[in-house]
Amino acid sequence: MNRVRSRAWIMLIFLVTLVGGMGFFLAEYALEAPDWATFRGSPHVYQGSANVSATVVDRDGQVLLDTTNGRNYADSESLRKATLHWLGDRQGNINASALNTYASALVGYDSIQGIYNYKQAPGSLELTLSARVQKAALNAMKDRKGTIAVYNYKTGQILCAVTTPSYDPDNVPDIAGDTTDRWEGVYLNRFTQVTYPPGSIFKIVTTAAAIDCVPGIWDMTFECDSEYELQGSRVTCEQAHGTLDLKSAMARSCNCAFAQIAQKIGSEKLASYVERFGITDSVSFDGITTAEGNFDLTGADKVALAWSAIGQYTDMVNPCAFLQFMGAIGGGGEAAKPYIVEQVTAGETVTYQAKTDLSNRVMDKELAQTLTELMRGNVVNIYGAGNFPELTVCAKSGTSELGGGKTPNAMFAGFVADEEYPLAFIVVVENGGYGSHTCVPILAPVLAECKAVLDGK
Repeated sequence: MNRVRSRAWIMLIFLVTLVGGMGFFLAEYALEAPDWATFRGSPHVYQGSANVSATVVDRDGQVLLDTTNGRNYADSESLRKATLHWLGDRQGNINASALNTYASALVGYDSIQGIYNYKQAPGSLELTLSARVQKAALNAMKDRKGTIAVYNYKTGQILCAVTTPSYDPDNVPDIAGDTTDRWEGVYLNRFTQVTYPPGSIFKIVTTAAAIDCVPGIWDMTFECDSEYELQGSRVTCEQAHGTLDLKSAMARSCNCAFAQIAQKIGSEKLASYVERFGITDSVSFDGITTAEGNFDLTGADKVALAWSAIGQYTDMVNPCAFLQFMGAIGGGGEAAKPYIVEQVTAGETVTYQAKTDLSNRVMDKELAQTLTELMRGNVVNIYGAGNFPELTVCAKSGTSELGGGKTPNAMFAGFVADEEYPLAFIVVVENGGYGSHTCVPILAPVLAECKAVLDGK
C-alpha cells in the first residue's frame, strides 16, 4: 500500500511539473514567438545578414529604402542624408530600429500560421515623415550640428526629424580618418539619443510654475540692472532691463528677473513641475526609447536654484521629450505621443496601423492658454511674426551656455496655435550662438513646407 501511495505521489509531482512546464512554454510562446520567428539572420525574414525584406516609404508613398535585394536608398542624395538616422546605413553604425521592431508585421506573422507571407509580396513600412520636409530641414541646417523636428500634437505624427551632421550612405566619407570635428557624433540620432542644456527655453517651465503656484505673481515686479546678487554670487543678463513684470521678463528672457522668480517658487515646487510636465522623462515609440533628461536640485543653494530656473546648472533635456511638452501646451494641457511608423503591410494585408495615444494631462487648459498668449507675444514683439506668414507661431528662444569658452548652443521651441496646423517644433544648433537669430531662419522654411504638406499642396 505504501509503495502504491509513493508511486501516486511521484506521478502527481510529474504531472504538476509537466503541466507547469507546458504552461511556462505557452506563456513564453505567446510573448516571445514573434521574436523567435524573426531572429536576426533568419532566411525567411532577412535578405543577407541584417536587412528585413521590405520597402520603406514616406507619408506620400515616396520610396525611401528598398531592402528586398540589398539596401537600396532613394535616388536623391539630399533625401538619403535627411533620412539616414531613421533608415540606418549598410555598415550597421546607425540602427534602423523601426525595421527590426516591425519585422514580424512586415513578413506577416501570427501565432497560428507562423510566417504566412514568406516568399510572397514584400512588406511595406509607411513612415509619418515627409520626404520634402526632411529635405527642406536638411537644407536649412546646412553644415551645422544639431536637430530640427516638427510633429502634429493632435495625431502624434512626426512630419520631420533631421539630425546633422549626416552623410550619404551611397558615398560614405572617411569618418574614422577625419582629423577635424566635422563628423563628431555623426552616428547619433540627436533627436532621440542626445540631451542638451535647455537654456532659456526652460523659462517656459519656470513661468508655468510661477503662474500656477505663486500668489499675486502678475502684480509683482523685478529689477534688472544687468546683474542680480545672490549669496555672494551674481546672476547676469546681457543688458539692464530695468523694471519688469512676468510678461515682460518672459519676452525679454531676463535672467535676473527669473532668478528672483525662482526664489518665490522654491526648489521643491520647481522640481515637482518638472516631474509633472515630463520634460526629463524618456519617450518610447516604434522600438525607440529616447535619452532621459536631468533636473536635480538636491542640496542646491539659492544660486543653483536661480541658474536651474534659467535652464542652466545641471539641467538637461532631450529634444523629443521637450517637443512633446510643447505639444501639450499647444494642445491645451495634453498632447498626442509622437510616433514615426504609420502603417505596416505584409503583401496586401495591413498588419499594423498606428493609433493616436494621448499623454497624461500635464496642466489645465487655463494655464496652457496663458502660456500660449505669452509665447505668442514673444513671436509678435521679439522674433517677428512676419517670419511665419499665415501661421500663429508661439515660441521661446534659448541660448544655452556650455562653459569652457565654447560658443553657446542655440535653441528654439514652440508650436503653432492654429486648429488646421497643430504643429509643435524644436530646433537645436550646437555652438550656434544666439537662439532666435540662428534658429528662426532655419525653422521658417521648414514650417512653411509643413503647412504646404498639410494643405495637400
